[in-house]
Amino acid sequence: MAKYKERLQHVWHQYEAENGSVPATAREAVSWGVARGMIEIPDVDPLDKLASDMSTALREEYATDKNGRRYRVNHAVRVTNGGVQYTFWAIMKDAPREHMQKAFIQRRDQIVGDCVQLDTDVEAYNSLHADQRPIQMLFDFRDDIDERRFGTEEAA
Repeated sequence: MAKYKERLQHVWHQYEAENGSVPATAREAVSWGVARGMIEIPDVDPLDKLASDMSTALREEYATDKNGRRYRVNHAVRVTNGGVQYTFWAIMKDAPREHMQKAFIQRRDQIVGDCVQLDTDVEAYNSLHADQRPIQMLFDFRDDIDERRFGTEEAA
């Protein structure tokens, strides 16, 4: 899989080199790469495609509880067994507590990982552009959460 991803990264960098350092979509870059024979359009297993689509649909299903809170209905837990990763989905209202606790911990870990990477990316950008005013990131999300949940003006 790494070689495939490295090939896609190579196509992206070649696309950028030919088209200039301007923001572009991944679709533009892969279309460009396919047209030049750098990558091939993959054969897709229809069941894998459907399973991927179902995971996306499950992730995007919301309901509203009796208190008016909009919540995600379905929650996933990733488990690795014998070197193979499986994702098990459950409906929150019927899910065992252990499943939900693992799902919440895994989602929190993803958020922390994203924040660590964002902080690293910002530091690297600021270092690469030391002649500019540094970009600052705040990782205390309490006000952001309050503002989105309750629409408070004070949280801004």
